[in-house]
Amino acid sequence: MLDNKMMRRNVGILALCQALMMSAMTLIMPTSVLIGATLADERHWATVPLAFMFLGMLIATFPASMLMQRIGRRAGFLIGLMFATVGAGLAAYAIVNREFELFCFSFWLIGTFNGFGHYYRFAAADVASEGYRSRAIAWVMAGGVVAAIVGPNLAKFTREIVPTAPFAASYASLLFFYLVSMVLLRFASIPQPTLEEQRGVPRPLMRIVTQPSFFVAVFSAVVAYGSMNFLMTATPLAMADCGLSFDDTVLVIQWHVLGMFAPAFVTGHLIKRFGVTIIMAIGGLILLACGVINLSGVTLSHFLTGLFLLGVGWNFLFIGATTLVTEAYRPPEKAKTQGFNDVLVFGTVTITALSSGYLHEYYGWQLLNIALLPFVVLAIIAIVWLHRSRLSTPAVAIS
Repeated sequence: MLDNKMMRRNVGILALCQALMMSAMTLIMPTSVLIGATLADERHWATVPLAFMFLGMLIATFPASMLMQRIGRRAGFLIGLMFATVGAGLAAYAIVNREFELFCFSFWLIGTFNGFGHYYRFAAADVASEGYRSRAIAWVMAGGVVAAIVGPNLAKFTREIVPTAPFAASYASLLFFYLVSMVLLRFASIPQPTLEEQRGVPRPLMRIVTQPSFFVAVFSAVVAYGSMNFLMTATPLAMADCGLSFDDTVLVIQWHVLGMFAPAFVTGHLIKRFGVTIIMAIGGLILLACGVINLSGVTLSHFLTGLFLLGVGWNFLFIGATTLVTEAYRPPEKAKTQGFNDVLVFGTVTITALSSGYLHEYYGWQLLNIALLPFVVLAIIAIVWLHRSRLSTPAVAIS
């Protein structure tokens, strides 16, 4: 195990890389739907570019995990960042030339990188001691606090640099994020896969995924990320329909992202003190509160409060689920278990990104919120069941 100073330095580098990746995402989220609405023939196709991004992430997720088991985390991240740099350049070009199909393809490439980049959190677990693991994951996720400020404001200030192509300069600026990430990773010391991880005999995947801890973790992660993405993707459209400005949308997305990542400074400590299932259940309850607020009105204050709570609920539920997943596998099973987990999570994210624009256009903001509530309730029930099982038979969580 790396010494404590090296461990913290590596976690810090991974947190910076996470911050840069999420800054790109917080620039993309409030702008891509608006760009898509202007480039596409029909407004209900506005979220298709986002769906391409999440589809690229979905397709890359499992191969990325298996590839990094062979060549290491750092090499895998660098390969992913190459896709991202090409994607950012093509996105800017597509906006200038008003090419919707090329814009979608550029998002596919960015999504391919995201399929690699979302393993930053698992890389933090790799470099951390067992007692520090939940906090390392949380600290890397906390890198997104920077994203809450950088991404939306960068979109706002670069929007009109190219007067005939709004946001073209915004997407060109993503090249800086991805190139800086490449430089930072050169200074990271992430352990290479061990011989046990590469050559050990894993259990069948079905045996791993039927463990109560894994089942509840992945279901909770799917609900957390699916709910968050479903509502966040539709938010710019919903706010525009309510007569709110782009500056208002930027403000709401900023507070949403702060809700997603600011709690991560303490989430790891809370998990260590109160237990992972307690924090996950609280996250589910916060998501329910988000739904209630979203259903109670469509003023700026409703969007601000609802989306902020959506972020906080996601943070507790998703970081808790990620921590729980790390308890469900042995070293030779790490790559395929993490890969399978993320395929399910980002498969759901892809579906929600593709469907949210269409469903909002034809059924409205309130129905989107109503549709999510039963899934959140089921996740809370599953977490409570696992919590009680772990109290009565602790070995059930890792068997």
